[in-house]
Amino acid sequence: MATTWFQDAKAYIEQKTAHNATTIGPFFPHTTLAGHYQLAEPQWWTAGFWPGILWHHYHATQDQATAALAEQLEEKMQPLLSDPSKLDHDMGFMWTLTSLARYDLTHDSKAKTNALLAATLLLGRFNSAGRYLEAWNSWQGADDTSGIVIIDSLMNISLLYWASEETSDPRFAVAATQHAETILREFVREDGSVHHMVNFNSATGEVLEKIGGQGFAEMSAWSRGCAWAIYGFAIAYHYTQKPEFLAASMKIANYFYLHTANSAVPLWDFKIPANTSQTKYDYTDSSAAAIAACGFLLLGRVAAPEEQAFYHDAGADLLKRLYDHATTSTTDAALITHGTGHWPEQKNLNTGLIYGDYFFSEGIYQLNDVYNIFWLGGHWHDATLQSNTQE
Repeated sequence: MATTWFQDAKAYIEQKTAHNATTIGPFFPHTTLAGHYQLAEPQWWTAGFWPGILWHHYHATQDQATAALAEQLEEKMQPLLSDPSKLDHDMGFMWTLTSLARYDLTHDSKAKTNALLAATLLLGRFNSAGRYLEAWNSWQGADDTSGIVIIDSLMNISLLYWASEETSDPRFAVAATQHAETILREFVREDGSVHHMVNFNSATGEVLEKIGGQGFAEMSAWSRGCAWAIYGFAIAYHYTQKPEFLAASMKIANYFYLHTANSAVPLWDFKIPANTSQTKYDYTDSSAAAIAACGFLLLGRVAAPEEQAFYHDAGADLLKRLYDHATTSTTDAALITHGTGHWPEQKNLNTGLIYGDYFFSEGIYQLNDVYNIFWLGGHWHDATLQSNTQE
């Protein structure tokens, strides 16, 4: 019997993940160079994505060695929970895909404790004057970053929602929702694109400036930022049932899909000038497509019934284009290439990115009816979230 493309993609992911488990091992890959993953420190914001891929693999295969490796990586991150100076708002990325994922799959009480501690530290970054989570510490010493908020943060608040449900303490959810409301008010433009960064007066909550960040220019449309917003608002809607969050996710999703309909791999910024010199993959970002695809798949479950098929099929289409145009050779460690890490700084261009690999794997597993949406805590296996996968 012939297999579907997404079954073939699942087999590809599992073969490559098993190989990477032996070549990468208990370290933290970030981006590829000449087909090999370069490593980052455990406190880097991407530390959770390799363990997250391993937990997907374990969930699908029940391979105990994979689970043991993911636990080993989590143990390497453990000292960070005692040194918040090395942590920022990306604790949500880091511990959702390590401790929370392990707790969901194994019910280990230590994993639950670690995830709750990370959520408590994240809650400590909430600024009540501006109703936002402070993104970064003052890594450069004298620089004041206490008012900086970035669009990526929408994915981090899922850890707060989970902690609120797990402890019956509303403070976590209140902070998460107020942060999402601030993002909706200050980041989302009328056309459905989003700002990457907003700088607030941390004492008063006043907006000081809106910054282009990793986009081409101040008013451009960084595609990965749009993808974070699609998925983040869909998750916020799942937890709160606030219609404004669903509307925001759909609005940004429609904008994203309109600007990717004719692209094998989306541009890193949807508003780069038309006369910009480029070859096929000079300005693409496969990670934006992978993240957005997972957001589309969630919209395919939580949107109104008459709209679910559109969003599900759009997410599947984005993943198929990645499978057809961005998967790598057997000698390349990355699952997908043609990613853009940071164009303004000219770092990690046309390459593999561990977060692109993570979301590609999350999406492909969902198309294969392996439900692994760790961002939804223990809800990812609920019957109400069953996929409507179509061949």
